[in-house]
Amino acid sequence: MQIINPATEEVIQEVAEDTPETIQEKYQFLKEGQKQWAAVPLVQRISAIEKFYALLDERKDELAETLTKEVGKPVQQSYNEINGARKRIEYFIKNSAKWLAEEWITEEDATREKIVYEPLGIIANISAWNYPYLVGVNVFIPALIGGNGVLYKPSEYSTLTGLHIQRLLYLSGIPENVFSIVIGKGAAGQALLDLPLDGYFFTGSYRTGKYIAEQTAGKLVPVQLELGGKDPLYVMDDVEDVKAVAEAALEGAVYNTGQSCCAVERIYVQEKIYDAFVDTFVTEAKKLITGNPLNRETSIGPVSRKEQLPFLKEQVEDARTRGGKILSGGNSLPGKGYFFEPTVVVDANHSMKLMTEESFGPVIGIQKVKDDNEAVELMKDTPYGLTAAVYSKSLERAEKVMKQMDTGTVYWNCCDRVSAALPWSGRKNSGLGATLSYHGIRAFVQPKAYHLRG
Repeated sequence: MQIINPATEEVIQEVAEDTPETIQEKYQFLKEGQKQWAAVPLVQRISAIEKFYALLDERKDELAETLTKEVGKPVQQSYNEINGARKRIEYFIKNSAKWLAEEWITEEDATREKIVYEPLGIIANISAWNYPYLVGVNVFIPALIGGNGVLYKPSEYSTLTGLHIQRLLYLSGIPENVFSIVIGKGAAGQALLDLPLDGYFFTGSYRTGKYIAEQTAGKLVPVQLELGGKDPLYVMDDVEDVKAVAEAALEGAVYNTGQSCCAVERIYVQEKIYDAFVDTFVTEAKKLITGNPLNRETSIGPVSRKEQLPFLKEQVEDARTRGGKILSGGNSLPGKGYFFEPTVVVDANHSMKLMTEESFGPVIGIQKVKDDNEAVELMKDTPYGLTAAVYSKSLERAEKVMKQMDTGTVYWNCCDRVSAALPWSGRKNSGLGATLSYHGIRAFVQPKAYHLRG
C-alpha cells in the first residue's frame, strides 16, 4: 500500500497490508494477552499510559512532521493536535480510577450490594485520518486503561501515524499482545467485522458507520459510532463585535482545511448584520495562506484525499447554478497537490448541496435569515446532529435556540470545540454512544452486580 503525500503527490513509503489471515493471527495473539492485562492492577495500567503521555511530547517533532506529510495538515496544527491529545490523555489518567472503582450500593443490610466494572474484552478501534491522535486516544486510551485488548486500524491515509502510536505504546509498557495495529483499506476493516470481537468503535462517515452497525448487529456487542455532521452556526443581530464573530466563524469553518467532524459547515446570519458579517468574513478568507503545510505560516493545506477535489468543485458549481454568489475561491489550485481554495458562497439556501451535504473541505455557505425562528428551522433541517453554535450577547436568547437543537453538543459564543471533561456524542446520522468524560471511560467496561449475603 502506497502512502502518498497529498501536498506533493509523492510516495512517502510503501507498507504491507494485512490479510484476513494475519488479522486472525493478531486476534488470537491478543486473546491470551488481554486476560493477563486485565489482571494487571489499574494503577499499573495507568502508569503505562503516563509514559505514553510523556513520549508524545518527547517525540512531538517527528510525530508532527509525519502527520503533516501523510495527511496534509498544516504543521502548526499537527503540533496542536498532539498537544490536544495529551490533554485528553491527562484527563483519563486523572479520572479513570474514580470511574472504574467498585461501587458499594448497600453495605448495611443483610444482603450487601456492589457494582464492579470489568473490561469488554478485545475491541476494534477503526479510526479516522483527519485527527488520528485525537480520535484515536478517545478510544484506545480508555480501552487500555479499562483492561481491554485493542485491534487498532488507522485509516489508510494515516498509517504511518498509526505505526508511531503502536511503537510508542510498546515503549510505554503496553504489551504487544494487548495492542496490535491492523494495516489496510476496506478489506482489512471487513476482516475485523468478521471476527468475534467484544466491541466495535468507529470514527468516520455515516455510510461506513451504518454498514458497521448492520454487519455487527447480530453479535449483540457494544457498537459506538462517531460520524460526521453538517454543523450550523447562527449569528444573532445583538452580537457586540461582528468582526470578531466573523473571524471565529471562519476559523471554525476552515481549521484543518475544513476536514473536521464538528467544523462549521453552514452559517446563518440575521439580516440586520448580514452585510457587515459577510464583508469581514470574505476579507479574512482572502488573507488565508494556502500552500506547503510544512511552512509554519500556512493556514490551509491540501485536502487529504484526491477524490475530494471534484466533490468540492461540484458542490460549489451546484450552489452557483442555484443563485449562490462566490465571493472568494471556488477552484482547486493548479500544479501538484490536492489543494482547494478557501471558498465563500453567499446568498446560500437549502436547495444547494453546499448547505445540506457534508462538505469536509474549506468551503462554506452563508444564508441570510430574518429572525430566530427562521434560523431554528434551517438549523434543524438536517439528518445530522453533532454540534450547533449560536453567537449572541444574550445567553437567555441563545439558550432558547440551543434547547431546540437535536445535537450532542451546543455552543454559545464559541464553535468547533471539544472538551475531555464533556461527552462527545452525535445524534441521528452523527452517531451512537459517547466518548470522553466519564461516559467515555465507562464505555469500555461492563458492570457486574454483586449480591453478597453472609
